[in-house]
Order: sequence, then C-alpha cells, then structure tokens
Amino acid sequence: MINLFNAQIESLSIHRVGNKSRNEGIFLSASPYNLEDEIKPLIKEFFLKSFREKEENYYHFVHEADLEFNELYNFANAVFDSSDRIHEVSKKITTLLFEQSSHPHIKSGEVYVVYFDNMQLDNEKMPAIGIFKSELKHDFLQFEEKGSVLDMIVQQGINLNKLDKGALIFNKNRAEGYKILSVDSNRYDTKYWLENFLGVDVLADENFNTKNYLNFCKNFAKDVVLPAEDKKEEVMFMNRSMDYFAKNDKFEESNFLNSVIDNPQLVPEFQNYKVEKAPKYKIEDLSDFPIANTAVTAARKKIKNVINLDTNIQIKMDFVNPESAEKFVEKGWDEEKQMYYYLVYFNKEEKS
Repeated sequence: MINLFNAQIESLSIHRVGNKSRNEGIFLSASPYNLEDEIKPLIKEFFLKSFREKEENYYHFVHEADLEFNELYNFANAVFDSSDRIHEVSKKITTLLFEQSSHPHIKSGEVYVVYFDNMQLDNEKMPAIGIFKSELKHDFLQFEEKGSVLDMIVQQGINLNKLDKGALIFNKNRAEGYKILSVDSNRYDTKYWLENFLGVDVLADENFNTKNYLNFCKNFAKDVVLPAEDKKEEVMFMNRSMDYFAKNDKFEESNFLNSVIDNPQLVPEFQNYKVEKAPKYKIEDLSDFPIANTAVTAARKKIKNVINLDTNIQIKMDFVNPESAEKFVEKGWDEEKQMYYYLVYFNKEEKS
C-alpha cells in the first residue's frame, strides 16, 4: 500500500524526445531544473495524482536472459547507490526512451525524471525514482490588455490534471527487480512504454493474486452459479467469497470452497472451471496465498450486490453481513400470480 502525501521532490530533470521515424530529435537539459517553491505542490500533484487514483498493480524489472541486462534496472541501481548522479542518469534514461520511439504512433513529448524522498510503501519510508512523459498538448486562453481592449490569445500547454505516462520505481526488492507502479492513459502504445522502454512484467504478489482470484470467482458466479441456481445464489456466492477474503489473512482453497459453496454439486464445477479459465487469470498454481486487504477493498467496490427485478424493484445484499441474506431472504413461487417472489423478514425499518 502506498502513501504519497509526504513525498518530497529532491531533484527534477526535464528533457524532450521526438519520434525517430519522423526524424525528430532529442533535447537533453544541461542541468537539473531549479524548481521554485510555489510550483512544487502543483508539479508534485501532476506527477502523483494518477497513482493515487489508480488501483495498485505492481510490476518489476525483467529480462529474458538475466535481470542485469535490463538497462533501466541498472540505471535505477546507479541512482539508488548515489542519488547525486540522478541528472547524469536522467539523460541516459531519456536516450533509452528515445531509442524506443520509432513507431509512427508514438508522440513526441517532455520527459521528467524525478528523485523522490519520503515515499511510503507497505508502511516503510524509502526513496523512489519517477519517470514521466507528457505528450498531448491542449489549447488554453490567455488575456492581455492592449490599449482600451482585452485581447484574447490562444496558446498550447500541458494539462496538469492528467499525466500521459509515468512510472514510480521504489527502492524495495532490488534483487527481484524492484517494485514499480505504472500509468499510461494512451492505450494505443502500451507495449512501447511497459515492454520496450521499462522492460517490466507484472509482479505476482499477494495484491495481484487476491485481485485475480476474486475476478475469477466473480465470473464463476456469473457463468456457473447463476445458470445452475438463481440470481440470489450468484450474489450470495460472491457475498460469502468477499466475507472469506475479508476475514482471513491467508487463502486456502479447500477451506474456501467449504466456506462459500452450499451446493456440493458445484464443487467439481468450480474445479473444472478453474482448469479451463485459470490461465486467463494467472491462477493455475494458486491454491494458497496471503490475502491483500487493499485488493479486497478495491474488489468490494466493483462487485454488484444488487438483484434487479423486472417489476422495477431492487434488492441490495450486504457484503459486510452476508449471513443476513441467507437467514432473512427467501425465494418462492406464487401459483396464483404465476410469479416468483422474495420474502424478506425484519423487526423494524431502519431510518436512513
């Protein structure tokens, strides 16, 4: 879990890269940028806002031969070994990005290399390297007094509310390729940023495993539980699944199945579904793993716990107290009306 509130910018280098296929060049600043105090909060928010709003999916540096051949990994090592080399190394980082900027779709833009101090990851303070790129220019208006009239001038600049590309390399797990976060708002060239430049792969940690297993469960509920049972049981399966993940520190598959599946006939269906779908969710070899609370919280917000009826009525289940729906909600069939019904038991109506 990251906390970026107290992060401080210790060094900022700004360069520019063009597109090689269009014979656009590269501009490397001779010295770090002298960041004035009044602009520091704005530029810090520009760099870090997207990471606070994005789900935490970590990456790490990789290389098909050996990690030591990953250039950006070596650049990170050099900076973390001696932070006063950050500007010198920022030129090499920008040159590496330029060498990968040959596809016609890749846009020119400014490159910012930042050395952060006081980053917090997993309740531990540490430095981090930020690499950011701004690509899209936006029109904005400036106004200037000219004699007796106010003149309107159209200019172009960067929108500080949206970062185009960025990566945070935390000084943690060096031997495994560090822990890295990435954002990329331009999806058409993701391979260029993640694979060709950063040289990273998904870090299969507890956050990754928890998120993927819950996504797998959500689709099992939709594809298997719903057709075999009904909408209530689909929602209840996910209620029980979320409850299991919320109340346990470690996932153990046999214990999980005993806790969440009421119908014994669905157990082999679950196992068959996992064999078929596991590669998609990268859970082939997962039967036990530590549970990440942050991933559970994020998944809870995305999973629908509402039964929508064709009579314009909704029944909302509670993920916090899933046993309530099992105890106090019953489904039946009314012969006279030839309609299904839900019977809900309660003692009193709660004030909203």
